[in-house]
Amino acid sequence: MQTTTAVAIYFLIWWISLFVVLPWGVKSQQESGEYAQGTDPGAPAIARIAMKLLWTTVVASVIFAACYIVYTRQLITIDDMAAWFGMRR
Repeated sequence: MQTTTAVAIYFLIWWISLFVVLPWGVKSQQESGEYAQGTDPGAPAIARIAMKLLWTTVVASVIFAACYIVYTRQLITIDDMAAWFGMRR
């Protein structure tokens, strides 16, 4: 796998993981009782973006490592996937 391809795939996995991690531990202003005037009550009371970015990186790295191992060791081939979907080559 070329480096640019690996970086592109990691970026895509990281970006998708960000949307998975964003809701973790969110407490709305309404739930916490700390409502700021002029904001939506459903907005997070404390965003903790740095922690979410860290968790996103951890989750994306684990997923990418698993995908990289499967790809480099050819644990799953195109023929395997074709058989799963009922398409024979």
